[in-house]
Amino acid sequence: MSYLVADPETREAAVIDPVMDFDVASGEADTRSADRMLAFAQEQGWRIVLVLETHAHADHLSAAPYIQTKTGAPIGIGEHIRDVQKIFRPVFGLDELRTDGSDFDRLFGDGEQFAIGALRFTVMHVPGHTPADIAYLVGDAAFVGDTLFMPDYGTARADFPGGDARTLYRSIRKLLGLPGETRLFLCHDYKAPGRDEYRWETTVAEERRASIHVHDGVDEDSFVTMREARDATLAVPRLLLPSIQVNIRAGRFPEAESNGVRYLKIPVRTKAG
Repeated sequence: MSYLVADPETREAAVIDPVMDFDVASGEADTRSADRMLAFAQEQGWRIVLVLETHAHADHLSAAPYIQTKTGAPIGIGEHIRDVQKIFRPVFGLDELRTDGSDFDRLFGDGEQFAIGALRFTVMHVPGHTPADIAYLVGDAAFVGDTLFMPDYGTARADFPGGDARTLYRSIRKLLGLPGETRLFLCHDYKAPGRDEYRWETTVAEERRASIHVHDGVDEDSFVTMREARDATLAVPRLLLPSIQVNIRAGRFPEAESNGVRYLKIPVRTKAG
């Protein structure tokens, strides 16, 4: 899910985790989802002044640079994106990739604060899914990225390079230490069995009471055992290879070749034997 957060007084707004539609079979990118967000902001009279990423997503391409071209808004992400860039630069053979985070306009540290109009945001570093995950806290709301899912589905995987189940547990407990009425806005909902409607919002109290993975009483070792066993059964996200190499560059595609086409890389390995 992508979000628009606006200050009703100044009408300044931020976009959180905008999506670039991408068809991997044809290699075609499409801006329809981002255009809907831009159109809605325009209808409301909101001026987008910042594009925020919770992390370098592995399941969709970011539309951050497209939003930037339309609005001039800078792109921000957690400062530990540098760690993610260093991990994946050799994976994709991206010798040209800078690993200092300078593809992004703003790098946020844990506890850092910034304003959008009269709204005060606080950054919380919540690694585990990736080293760079952050949550954005504003008022009684927290935008938590992939760290948590709806209580009936659980938590993020922690088996990507740089991920760690034990670190993830500790990050989640930080989030669940917020006031119980804090609203948590999620990046994904996979509709757990028995539920027919998508949801994108829960609360700290609901997660602490009902999360199938981290409700109150689940200790760290139990969570790590469960998370690592579950991760071992999960398939690689369909868009992981294009997503990572684009998103660690703030959503930008590589420069076009002489024929005007941009190309992404697919690492190929031979299984042992």
